[in-house]
Amino acid sequence: MKQSSFLNDIPVAHRGLHEEGIPENSLSAFRRARDLGFAIETDVRLTKDGAVVAFHDDSLFRACGIDKKVNDCTLAQLKKCNLFQTEERIPTLSELLSLVDGRVPLLIEIKQMKGTPKKHFLEKVASELRDYQGEFAIQSFDPLYVRTFKKLRPDIPCGVLAAANSNRKDLGCFPRIKAEILKNMRLNFYVKPDFISYCGADLPQKAYAKFKGIRLAWTIRSKDEELHARKNGADNIIFENYRPE
Repeated sequence: MKQSSFLNDIPVAHRGLHEEGIPENSLSAFRRARDLGFAIETDVRLTKDGAVVAFHDDSLFRACGIDKKVNDCTLAQLKKCNLFQTEERIPTLSELLSLVDGRVPLLIEIKQMKGTPKKHFLEKVASELRDYQGEFAIQSFDPLYVRTFKKLRPDIPCGVLAAANSNRKDLGCFPRIKAEILKNMRLNFYVKPDFISYCGADLPQKAYAKFKGIRLAWTIRSKDEELHARKNGADNIIFENYRPE
């Protein structure tokens, strides 16, 4: 039996509630979102030594100024990295769970990680979340990640992320085919997602409008963008750089 879903009605703070001096995917950003009652979106990756960390990019360069990949570093190495020239460090998923402690829901995006065995990665994430008592949901751009996690935790809402315009360099081989599958969510019949998260700038979109489950829109950065997303079928938003009502 799935958890009652928060995805319909609690706006989701993209990578926490961050702003200048409070970097994305930091404990400070997560704390601010928690204290203001917003759900929290974050990304998770796996380190070289198997720790699950909250971090968006494949590389440390944008956030930390270091030209290394996350999965080439141990947790101890990552803990020495400052986020966006602040005193904040890269948090682990377990640190985020302890900080939030069920006070607000979590929307966890499992990042695609080339060179990391899919099942091993997903099992590590599922293990970290096994005893967590708060409400959460899982999403990914990779529909096969979503299908695998649904098998590991059939009680948890799982959703597919999608967009009409994909970055070709992230699609690997057969980019045109993969972009078309992603745009129109062609594998939904196979994955059976509980919700979808679609790029708000790409709405309206036919497959999105026809989807019968919960529909989210990302990343919304103004009231006008929110109104556009909701006009085109969004039940809820993933937001940053402004405060939804």
